[in-house]
Amino acid sequence: MLAPPGIFKAYDIRGLYGEEMDESTAYAIGRAFARVLARLRGKDASELRVGLGRDMRLQAPDMSRRLREGLVDEGCHVLDAGLVATELLYFLVGSQELDGGAMVTASHNPKAYTGVKLVREGALAFSGDAGIGDVKAEIEAGLPDAPGGGSVEAVDVYDGFHAHVMGFIDPAKVKPLRVVVDGGNGMGGPMVGPLLERLPIEVIETFWTPDGNFPDHEPNPLLEENRRFLIERVLDEEADLGIAWDGDADRCFFIDDSGTFVDGDFLTALLAKQILSKEPGATILYDVRASRAVPDIVAELGGTSHKGRVGHAFMKIAMREHGGAFAGEVSGHYYFRDFWSADSGTLPALLVLELLSVEDRSLSELVAAFREQYFISGEINSEVADQQAKMEEIAERYSDAEISWLDGVSVDYDDWHFNVRPSNTEPLLRLNLESLVSREDMERRRDEVLALIRDGGQ
Repeated sequence: MLAPPGIFKAYDIRGLYGEEMDESTAYAIGRAFARVLARLRGKDASELRVGLGRDMRLQAPDMSRRLREGLVDEGCHVLDAGLVATELLYFLVGSQELDGGAMVTASHNPKAYTGVKLVREGALAFSGDAGIGDVKAEIEAGLPDAPGGGSVEAVDVYDGFHAHVMGFIDPAKVKPLRVVVDGGNGMGGPMVGPLLERLPIEVIETFWTPDGNFPDHEPNPLLEENRRFLIERVLDEEADLGIAWDGDADRCFFIDDSGTFVDGDFLTALLAKQILSKEPGATILYDVRASRAVPDIVAELGGTSHKGRVGHAFMKIAMREHGGAFAGEVSGHYYFRDFWSADSGTLPALLVLELLSVEDRSLSELVAAFREQYFISGEINSEVADQQAKMEEIAERYSDAEISWLDGVSVDYDDWHFNVRPSNTEPLLRLNLESLVSREDMERRRDEVLALIRDGGQ
């Protein structure tokens, strides 16, 4: 099959290169994307201006070339940014007011994968709920003869991007810090490296050169085994912090000075603090899995907070609906209104460096205030055949709590709460639970809910 149904995910199109996707798939995606985008924009495809970028994966140049040919064959004018991180493609689409954009990347996946992320105007993401299904349908319907007539323009977005993101902080406030950075042989080095050179910090670079062979570790810092090296290096170097990026560098992750991973919801709370210091009263969004540390700190500082669904497509829409200045997800995606409500792996790094300098406290000290009050389980997966039935059983079992169905089922009590949501791609339920009492209370509650989830579920 040209494009097997399994490659069309909730947030992108992704699959094993050579088995599920290849250059012919890329060409079909390019053509189908142009046709869908033309309908969305109310234009002929020949009027569309579309951005294009690719990451460092070995197959990305060929995949990008064929996707570009698909766009051109439908009549589009393509602005090709070449080798970039995903957020530079967002910057291109947003700053140049393009009709849409395509980023050839498999994000944090292992070497064998390839994929495409698609956005419409304003860098608003295509998703399984909006856009990706239409691309799939176009391909499955059979693409007609291509009209041709498109064109290509090579563009360099790095200087403009760097100037834009540096405007989010006051570089003069950043004090000398010792920072270990792990690019995971992805796009973090070219994206962030030139910015760090402008700041008075000592940068210890690891795996900083893009290399699609990933000779050191897979570009997924959410996995504990991929963080071990960075943790050890932070401790060995007596560094102030460590920062790691995923493959296409739209997510970043932090290790504090004690060598401890900073959970995404606690990092969201810290970033919310920084945003509110610059924009008092701002609206902050967070996902349904997050610690109450986020709404608590936002309320304490005079801001407004809203819960959103998990996933970048949904969060970007919610930011626009609520006028959010900033949003954070447990998974390490952080979104900024003044970056077209798109996620960035650069801005959190710059803002945390500024925060540590202004507060003149270590990252472990700043996070300790949350770790001592909020006890989180992290995400725990369980295989469940009938996910909906199990979630309804959970809602019935805890019916004396406040129940929400925004994304999966959320159960809220005064001193503990949890969310159980289904995987988009696997027969799994994902549990995130928090107690405001103690770690022991969290573990007891966690085990109780897991027992209910797994009873007859495996």
